[in-house]
Amino acid sequence: MLLNEIGSDFKQARNSAGLNLDEASSDTNIPIEALEQIEAGSIGSFKDIFKLKEYLQIYAKYLGLDPTRVIDDFNEYMFEYTSKIPLDDLGKKIEEKERQMLEEEKTGDIRVVSPYLRPKEQSQAMKYIIIAIVIIILSAVTVIWAIKQVS
Repeated sequence: MLLNEIGSDFKQARNSAGLNLDEASSDTNIPIEALEQIEAGSIGSFKDIFKLKEYLQIYAKYLGLDPTRVIDDFNEYMFEYTSKIPLDDLGKKIEEKERQMLEEEKTGDIRVVSPYLRPKEQSQAMKYIIIAIVIIILSAVTVIWAIKQVS
C-alpha cells in the first residue's frame, strides 16, 4: 500500500536524523498523534484531507524529503483509493461519446444541450403550499366581505 510506504519513508528519515517524535512534533508544530498516524500510514483519524496534506508537506520538508514527490505520491494514492469508476469504463464512455459526435456531424443533427436551458421542475410540496396560500387568502377575503355585509 502506497500510504504505508510514505509513512515508512518518513519514519526511516526521522530515525536516520536521530530525531524522536517529540522533537519532530515541537519543531513542526504537528501533533504527535498526527505524526504517529502519518508514519503508520493511517489516514482514518484525519477528518480534513487538506490538513493532512499540509502536515505531509511540512513533515517532508522538515525531514529533508522532496515534498513535491510526497504530495504527488499521496495524490496518486488518494486517486486510486477514491476512484470508483474503472479507467476502462471511462475510456469506453469517451469513445462512445466521440462516435456519437461523429455520427451527429455526418447527419448534420448536432445538438447543443445546456443545463441552464432545462426547465426547472417544481416539487409537489411547493404546489401544495401555493394552493394552501391561495385558499387562505380566499377564505380571508370571504370573511372580510361577510363582516362588511353584516355591518
